[in-house]
Amino acid sequence: MVFMGDRATLLETGRFVQRHARNAADEIIEAAGAVDAAVDTTAETDADTENETETEARHRRAAERGDLASMSALGALLLRRGDLDGAEPYLRGATAEGDRAAANNLGVLLHQRGYAEEAAGWWRVAAVAGSAPAAHALGRHHRERGDEPAAEYWLRQAAEQGHALGAYALADLLEHRSDVGAERWLRAAAEQGHREAAYRLAVALERRATETTRGPHDTGTRLPVPGAGAVLPTGAPATGAGAAAGRAAGEPGGEPTEAEQWFRQAAARGHRRAALHLGAILEHRGELKEAGRWYLSSAKEGEAKAACALGFLLRDAGDEESAAVWWLRAAQDGDGNAANALGALHAARGEQQTAERWYRAAMDAGDVNGAYNLGLLCAAQDRIPQAEQWYRRAAYAGHREAANALAVLLLQAGDANGAEPWFSKAAEAGSVDAAFNLGILHAGRDDDRTALVWYERAAAAGHTEAALQVGIAALRDGDERTAERHLRCAAGGGSAEAAFRLASVLDARRPDPGPAVLGAPREEKTECEEWYERAAQQGHRRAQVRVGMLAAGRGDLAEADRWYREAAEAGSRNGAFNLGLLLAREGSEREAALWWTRAARAGHGRAALRLALLAARRGELTEGRHWCARAVELGPAEVAERAARLSEALHQELTA
Repeated sequence: MVFMGDRATLLETGRFVQRHARNAADEIIEAAGAVDAAVDTTAETDADTENETETEARHRRAAERGDLASMSALGALLLRRGDLDGAEPYLRGATAEGDRAAANNLGVLLHQRGYAEEAAGWWRVAAVAGSAPAAHALGRHHRERGDEPAAEYWLRQAAEQGHALGAYALADLLEHRSDVGAERWLRAAAEQGHREAAYRLAVALERRATETTRGPHDTGTRLPVPGAGAVLPTGAPATGAGAAAGRAAGEPGGEPTEAEQWFRQAAARGHRRAALHLGAILEHRGELKEAGRWYLSSAKEGEAKAACALGFLLRDAGDEESAAVWWLRAAQDGDGNAANALGALHAARGEQQTAERWYRAAMDAGDVNGAYNLGLLCAAQDRIPQAEQWYRRAAYAGHREAANALAVLLLQAGDANGAEPWFSKAAEAGSVDAAFNLGILHAGRDDDRTALVWYERAAAAGHTEAALQVGIAALRDGDERTAERHLRCAAGGGSAEAAFRLASVLDARRPDPGPAVLGAPREEKTECEEWYERAAQQGHRRAQVRVGMLAAGRGDLAEADRWYREAAEAGSRNGAFNLGLLLAREGSEREAALWWTRAARAGHGRAALRLALLAARRGELTEGRHWCARAVELGPAEVAERAARLSEALHQELTA
C-alpha cells in the first residue's frame, strides 16, 4: 500500500532504482577488464594516442561519410561514456553492414537498457562471427538463466580464443561443478593478467599443499598435576596472534611456492586479499618488513583482516600504539580478531571495562573467542559464576579451550562428573591441555591405565608435563628406553623434574670413576651433569645437590659450595648436610654446625649424628645425647645404631 503525501520518498526510490540499473550496467562493462569488458574495441586502434575529443570528432566526420570502421568505433566510444542514445544509431548502422565488433557492442547497449534477450541475439551473431567478447557475454547470459550446457559452450569458445574473462568465467563454472578442468582455465586467465584468477589459482594451490599438514595447537587452561608442580590457567586471551589470514604452506626461509608467485602477481595488480595472503606468507618466512608493506597495501584498500594482521606485526615490533590504531580500524569494520586484540590490550593495562566492551564487540562480530576471553577476564577478577557463563557459551559454540576451562572450573567446584564430558569434548576437538587434564582426572581416581592413555596422547602432541608423566610411568615399569625418550622431550620443553630424572637415568649408566688421582686432569662434564645443571638452574633442589656432589668429585669445591648453599637456602636438608661436610673439611666447623643443625631440624638423621659427635668432642655430653636421640628417631638404621651406641657411651660417662 502506498500512502498519499509520500512523494519525496517515491522520488528518492525512483532515483535509487535508476542508479542501481546504471551501476549494474557499468559492472557488465567493467567485468571485461583487459578487453574493455563486453565492449569490443578492436575497430579502434588509435584511442590511446589521440585526444578523446579529437578522436570522436574524426570518427564522427568519417561516420557521416559512411565509413564502417568509424561508425563502429564511434558507437563504442559513446557506449563506454554512457551515451546510449548517441551510440545506438552508429552501432546499429555498423551492425547492419556486418561489423562484428558493433554487433557485440550493440548487445552490450541493449543489455544495459534491459533488453536481455535481444542483446543475446546480437551477441550470438557476433560470437558466431568469431568475437571472443561476445562469446563471453553470451556465456554469462546463459549461465544467469541456468542453462549451464549453453553457458559452458560459449564460455569455452571465448576461452579457447585467449579471452581472459572467458577463461575465468569458464573456470568459475567448472569449479562450481567440482570439475578438475577448472584449474587449467584459472591458470590461463591468470597468465593473461586476470588478478582474480591469479588469486583463486593461488588459493587452490595453497589449499592442496596444506590440507594434509595441519596439526593441533598446544594452548589453553591446565590443571595442577600432582608431583609435577602447579600448572595454573594461562589467562592468555585468545586473539589469534599473527597473520589473521592463516599461514601459508612451506617452511620459513624456503623457496617461494607457486601459490606465493600467483598471490604476488594478483597483489601487484591491486587485489587486496592476495596482498593479505602474501603478507601472511612473508611473515611466516620471517620477512617482516615486506610482509608489513603488503599488509599495509591491503589494509588501505579496506581489508579488515590485513589491518588486524598489521596490528599484530606492529605489536610484535614494540609499537603498541600504532598496533592499536590498526586494530581499531579493523574492529570498526567488523573484525572480531582485532576486537579481541584490543580487549587484550586494555586488559593488560588494567582497563577492565574497556576490555570487556571490546570482547563483547568481538563476540557480536561472530568471533567465539570473545566469549572465551570474557570468561578469562571474569575468572581473573574472581567473578566465577560469570566466567562459567561465558566459558559455557563459547564451549557450546565449539571453542575447545573454553570447554577445557569450563571443565577446570567445574572440577575445582568439586563436580568431577560434570567436568569429565567437557574435558572429553575439548580433547576430542584437539585440545592438548584437555587430554592432559583427563590424565590427571583418571590418575586421581587411581585409574592409571586410562590416565596413561591420555598422557600419551597429550605427550604425542608435544605437551611437556604429559611427556614427564609418561616417562615416570615407563621408569616405574622398567622400560628405560621409552622413559628416556619421553624424559628428553619433557626436559627439552623446559621441565626441571624431567631434566633431573633424565640425568638420573644417564647417571646410573656411568661407570665407577674410581679413586681420585692426585695431579690428574679435571674431568669434563658429562651429559648427565649438564641435565642436572639445567634442572638446578631452574631451582630443582635435588638437582642442585647432585651438581654439587659431581663438582666436589671433580675437585671443584667452589662450584660444589655454590650449589650446596643454593639448595640449602631453598630448604634442602641434603644440601645443608653436604654443605656442612664441605665446610668442616675446610676447617669451618662452627658454620658447618649451623647447617647441620638446620638439616637435623628438617629431619636429616646423619646431620643429627654429626652434631652429636661434635658435641661429644667438645665435652657437651647432654647436648650430645640430645642429638643422639634425634638421630635414633630419624634413622636410617645404620645411623640409628651408631647413635644408640654413642648415646650409651655418653650416658656411661655422665654417670661415671
